[in-house]
Amino acid sequence: MDVQPDFERLKKTMRHVEPDRLPLIEVLVAYEIQSQFLERKVKDSDLKSQVEFWVKGGYDAIPLTVGMMSPGEVTKASSIYRVVQKTLRKEEDEVVPWNIEENGVISNPEDFDRFPWEEAAKLDFSKFYDIQPFLPQGMKVLACSGKVFTVTWMLMGFQNFCLSLYMQEELVSKVFHKVGEIQLQGAKELSKIPNIGAIWLVDDLSYGSGPLIDPKFFRKYVFPWYEEVGALAKKQGLLFFFHSDGNIWPIMDDLVSIRFDAIHPIDPTSMDIREVKRKVGKKLGIMGNIHTDLLSRGTPEEVREITKKAIRDIAPGGGYALGSGNSVPNWVRFENYQAMRETVLTYGTYPIKI
Repeated sequence: MDVQPDFERLKKTMRHVEPDRLPLIEVLVAYEIQSQFLERKVKDSDLKSQVEFWVKGGYDAIPLTVGMMSPGEVTKASSIYRVVQKTLRKEEDEVVPWNIEENGVISNPEDFDRFPWEEAAKLDFSKFYDIQPFLPQGMKVLACSGKVFTVTWMLMGFQNFCLSLYMQEELVSKVFHKVGEIQLQGAKELSKIPNIGAIWLVDDLSYGSGPLIDPKFFRKYVFPWYEEVGALAKKQGLLFFFHSDGNIWPIMDDLVSIRFDAIHPIDPTSMDIREVKRKVGKKLGIMGNIHTDLLSRGTPEEVREITKKAIRDIAPGGGYALGSGNSVPNWVRFENYQAMRETVLTYGTYPIKI
């Protein structure tokens, strides 16, 4: 089967035109899965092998992450954690406490003033340049960034953040503004790098039951930053994607008006992708949706069947790129991941005939 990368395939899909075949897409595939696929160890620093995986896997683009939380969450490996520990500790061996569920590292105006914003703004784009010699013709990079909401609440701690929305909103506003500025500047830097195909804002806004906070605060403090990044992407001719887990129906009209090219992953635990296709499928593209839990605990045959149904029901007419319902972490069964991927390459040729 032909797995030659062709980013035009993804662009055509997002214009709601049927390409030669249904595109595959993921925001992340764990290195352990990549290693099993290539039958050798793939490491974070091994960009050549990573490109080889995404090409041989049938993808048209490779995701790379940049931002204050790179590589993706607040852990000891994240850039923002290292900045906090480096700049805010008083003793050499001290660990600065950071409880993201309750109180973060910014609880009051004094913490805001003391926070090392200038250091936090030093984002690392080196991978985006280092990967250039390995990219084959037709392949682009998906630049994953833009956690405006997530970084803000994690810096403040979720409980403190929610209380502060009503008790010290001026402080919350200032944190949002600082974070938004840094992420927007990051997007501007990305737009200068060769072979970027899309800017992919990754910013979880919802639970399974609905938005994490009153959507009015998203409209006031978060969505304006998305719009600025989107305007930049459109000006540079880049696709503009959005990721959020959970039920995003209460903010769907907002996401449509921001003019995202596609939303991801249409969380199968809380949304019906067929309803999304029916209601907004002509206004923006859809990506993902194959349940990660099924990829972990199901059988290859179950994965093949649900993937074939998604191809049959969602792919006709374009506007859909298939992938997992979140990402492909290391606890996914490799044979199930392969079943999903190979089913797309086998049955995803247009016109769909399942």
